[in-house]
Amino acid sequence: MTPMILRTSLVLLLVISALLAQFPAPQNPGLLEKMRVEAMDHSEATTVFDMFTVIIGPRLTASPAHKRAAVWTRQWLASKGLENARLEAFHFGRSWTLDKLTVEMVEPRYMPLIGYADAWSPSTAGEVTATPVMIAGKSAEEIAGMSARLKGAIVLTQPAMTAFVRQDRAQPSDPSYVTPPAAPAGGGLGGQARAQAIAQAIHDAGAAAILKPSRGEHGTVFVQGRDAGDNVVPSITLAGEHYNMIVHMLEQGVPVKLRVNVQAKFPDDSGNTYNVLAELSGSDPAVRDEIVMIGGHLDSWHTGVGATDNADGATTIMEAMRILKATGARPRRTIRAAIWSGEEQGLLGSKAWVQQHLAGDANAEARAKFDVYFNVDAGTGPIYGWYLQNREDLRAIFDAWNEPLKQFGVRRNVIDSLGNSDHVTFNEIGVPAFNPIQDYVNYDVREHHTNVDTPERLQVKDIRQAALVTAWYAYQAAAADRKFPRAK
Repeated sequence: MTPMILRTSLVLLLVISALLAQFPAPQNPGLLEKMRVEAMDHSEATTVFDMFTVIIGPRLTASPAHKRAAVWTRQWLASKGLENARLEAFHFGRSWTLDKLTVEMVEPRYMPLIGYADAWSPSTAGEVTATPVMIAGKSAEEIAGMSARLKGAIVLTQPAMTAFVRQDRAQPSDPSYVTPPAAPAGGGLGGQARAQAIAQAIHDAGAAAILKPSRGEHGTVFVQGRDAGDNVVPSITLAGEHYNMIVHMLEQGVPVKLRVNVQAKFPDDSGNTYNVLAELSGSDPAVRDEIVMIGGHLDSWHTGVGATDNADGATTIMEAMRILKATGARPRRTIRAAIWSGEEQGLLGSKAWVQQHLAGDANAEARAKFDVYFNVDAGTGPIYGWYLQNREDLRAIFDAWNEPLKQFGVRRNVIDSLGNSDHVTFNEIGVPAFNPIQDYVNYDVREHHTNVDTPERLQVKDIRQAALVTAWYAYQAAAADRKFPRAK
């Protein structure tokens, strides 16, 4: 070993030793056993999960169903003895509910089609029966020139779907996993402007409805949507195979007629939606105002019931808090639960909360006292480890906390940085925040944002394990001698 390598190794060992001194291996196996018994033998995960997925169903942001779920969540947290259980409103925009949808082929033969109205789609002018018109590949100017054909028409906006989603992401906890190279940065502004111009041209031409294909196979329909205001055309996403059937018939000159009817309402004009928060107060007067937060989002898309995205995550957080309270855990710091809204539209609930409570000069003191955030989203099934968000300096801490959890299926942590969930909101202001590694089998190709995101996609026993792991991590952070080190 060269002197340079030796010096580097010694420095690394000193750094790791210092971190382990701040965050020693778990020293409370008795509490872990109590947590295990509470999580596995006295679980209330089924009750919570069934309320969200069976009784309430899909929970689109700002919808009456989401508000019902948020109110019930607050009441449930309070009933378990958590403190200051509350709703915190933030402005989102219009509520939306779907009252009726018809999408059928009526000529040359009758066939019901698999399709779903996009969220925030306006209503059609009653039932519309028309020959579909293909505009795929045309510019906004070309579409404007077709206005006579498009008035009152059912418009197909895309070519036949060929780029089906056929592969899930790799499992990072597998021993053979290697961190993939970073994806190239996209330059989507030009494409977005083009899409907006085309949408405006379709609207100005007086089209009755838009049909577009899903990228899912076997009748799996990925459906999202956004509120683009009143001046948009009603829109429906079809199963890719059914959309392709119509396209191919048109290409062969087969006369086709479709019947569609979308009836939707915008029932709540307050514009608000709600995050839910509650605490387990810290026991050490010196650090009880420092915060360890765990969270997940309650909102979902509107076609399945949001079982894996993210009723299981919200249930995990609530059950973790119940476990901490029921076992008599006495963390030094306060542990706060957050059940977010508006995640699906751009992490809006966590952004609103962070902006109000942590961001900027006015919140400098609160930000300094905020310790760490653990998010549960972006997958389903048990927790296998954690994404370290490129924080190699924290690996020894996470590995030490994982060690006693290996008996429950926890495997390893990876250096990867996961995006697209509420932990990113905290990372962006310099607060350490992390998301776990979970199962991805069929998650990307079948479940995520689809019509089959239903309870059949998971097993509640995995939520029990995830709640145990989350509770343990929250307790270890809240019991440590020092706060999580910030990135340098």
